[in-house]
Amino acid sequence: MDILKEIFFAYWFFLPVGFATLGAFFSAKIPYLKKMSYPADFYLKFRGKRVFGSHKTIRGFIAGIICAIITVYIQIFLYDNSNFLRETLYIDYYTIDPIVFGFLCGFGSLAGDALKSFFKRQSNISPGKSWFPFDQIDQIVGGILFTWFYIYLSLSQYIFITIIWFLIHPLMTFLGYLTRLRRKPL
Repeated sequence: MDILKEIFFAYWFFLPVGFATLGAFFSAKIPYLKKMSYPADFYLKFRGKRVFGSHKTIRGFIAGIICAIITVYIQIFLYDNSNFLRETLYIDYYTIDPIVFGFLCGFGSLAGDALKSFFKRQSNISPGKSWFPFDQIDQIVGGILFTWFYIYLSLSQYIFITIIWFLIHPLMTFLGYLTRLRRKPL
């Protein structure tokens, strides 16, 4: 097993999940899209508390899924035009339907995040407050669960995906803080 190849594959394969999360986050920063921020929980409550809270919106889900689908289209284009990618990646991107795989990545990522938000609300943890390690693994678990039925990878590949993306999360959060997109560094 070539460790660098495994790391690259884990990063590449899960890029649509990562961009789904970014798409949902940035959709809240675009003034025109802010008007479309209807809560994904439709204001429903469980045990007197909002199911997901106001931060999980239909707008975020749609933007995230669209970003994931676009990312898969770009990946397929790059795969088609790169001998390096065709020789390095473990799966044949010619067999992937970008809409299906992009939807599964995007929805899985955001569903994992929404499920974590449900448990945060039930545990009286306010939105935006760090909840280690669940803030780091929610999208990973959701992305793996939803894509697993479409593309099945080996256990070692899922472990690499989990480790790589677990490490990417705090880095991206810190970069968001440095660029003043987030209020807290971690």
